[in-house]
Amino acid sequence: MGSLTTQITTMTDTPPVTPMPITPWTLFYTFASMGLQGFGGVMAWARRILVEDRGWVDNREFTELLALSQILPGPNICNLASILGYRWCGLRGAVAAVIGLLGPSGLIVLAIGALYEHYQNAPGVEGAVHGMTAVAVGLVFAAGVKLAQSQPRNVRGPMLGVAALIAVAVLHWPLVWVLGALIPLALVLEWHSNRSPDV
Repeated sequence: MGSLTTQITTMTDTPPVTPMPITPWTLFYTFASMGLQGFGGVMAWARRILVEDRGWVDNREFTELLALSQILPGPNICNLASILGYRWCGLRGAVAAVIGLLGPSGLIVLAIGALYEHYQNAPGVEGAVHGMTAVAVGLVFAAGVKLAQSQPRNVRGPMLGVAALIAVAVLHWPLVWVLGALIPLALVLEWHSNRSPDV
């Protein structure tokens, strides 16, 4: 009886699956796969791989790190790779993540750029470029919807988002001015909401 109980316990108490260890090599491989799959923009794939596939960060933390990456100078996905790589493996991790992100895909882009230089006037190339543009817009929109789902349900977020959209897309204000105005406003609104939870 005791051995049967031991066998049942062994069968039911299976150990949880251990996540992939985070090393400079896994960072290089993971961000290289993002760069190679990120047609039309890497951000949608970055969220899917880091949050859903790897589970290295949750949706809320990814959104917060992305917001930090966007207000820093430089491409936001490179900033995100640097932040996460440094967090997990220090300077070697940051370098591995950025090289993985830019290296393989950069070589492909150089090759495609050389081909485009020779065949840009060929029939069908212009239509293909327009089609890829539509796909890129769809990918960015899908990533935006996923990121918005992790945010608290209140009026502040949509209000600030619409204000940024109007300022940049409609009024054509410089992005630096828009960020310089909306970020302090967002901080004030968040501080006020924490003092008044019903807001």
